[in-house]
Amino acid sequence: MSRLPASKVIKGDELPVKQVRVKRDDLVRYAGASLDFNPIHWNERFADEVGLPGVIAHGMLTMALANELVSDWVGDPGAVIETTTKFTRPVPVPNDGVGALLEITGKVTEVREDGTAKVSVTVTFEGQTVLGRPTATVKLG
Repeated sequence: MSRLPASKVIKGDELPVKQVRVKRDDLVRYAGASLDFNPIHWNERFADEVGLPGVIAHGMLTMALANELVSDWVGDPGAVIETTTKFTRPVPVPNDGVGALLEITGKVTEVREDGTAKVSVTVTFEGQTVLGRPTATVKLG
């Protein structure tokens, strides 16, 4: 894979906006892949009983989608060398076949002499951020 060259990246560059729909079947597939079968991700009654606004997406699935924006931009999933975030707001996923629409954006906040760049990512659902200060550090080409 061809990584984005460091010479083409400057502080302030904005990554292309990505919109992603998360549906219930995505939660089932992610649960199987991650072995995270917590009932808050599939059982409406249980989610309601513990005070959630319904079945919610896995936080790590949401973070993976944020990382996908960055890896697509840099041109190589292996170029993402570090990510950080806090899970601040759940993403309810209705059982309606439409799901939850996430909007993911990113901005280069630092380009370092060692050929790495830091990207600040924003993930929103219904106009509210769902991850706290997510960042990704990437190795440029």
